[in-house]
Amino acid sequence: MLNGKAGILIIDDDAGIRKTLSKILDREGYFVRDVENGQQAIAASKERFFNVALIDIRLPDIEGTKLLDKLEETEPKMVKIIVTGFPSLQNAIEAVNQGADGYILKPFDVKELLKMIENHLKKQEEDLEYTQERVTEYITTRVKQLELEKTQEQPSRKSQEQH
Repeated sequence: MLNGKAGILIIDDDAGIRKTLSKILDREGYFVRDVENGQQAIAASKERFFNVALIDIRLPDIEGTKLLDKLEETEPKMVKIIVTGFPSLQNAIEAVNQGADGYILKPFDVKELLKMIENHLKKQEEDLEYTQERVTEYITTRVKQLELEKTQEQPSRKSQEQH
């Protein structure tokens, strides 16, 4: 997180929705950027890490479900939530199959959306801590292995030098 603020990318061709979501999320303390199409979203995801992307399912240049795998993947993984005013079982299944982490309907309940974002951010933070612990464990173990190998090599060198 940049400056302690989680970044949220809003991708929606409806300027009113972008403006409303931006205000709400900004008030909640998030860093917010909004774009109107898939190409702008891809560019934005390459410029900065966003913890969460809120993706409209119907964009002028690409279907939201197709955009899911085109967004820059970072570690911890960007959470991608499909936002749609066109609910259908097919859309929901496709969104999940393409890697969406969530699916919310327009008009959305702001409290529900904020809770969904909060839950995903909490999980993302836990995943990052787990990853950092694993890296630390690996490094510690590897250093011990290298030290052991080094001490085992030294006596064999001395014995070779004596012969």
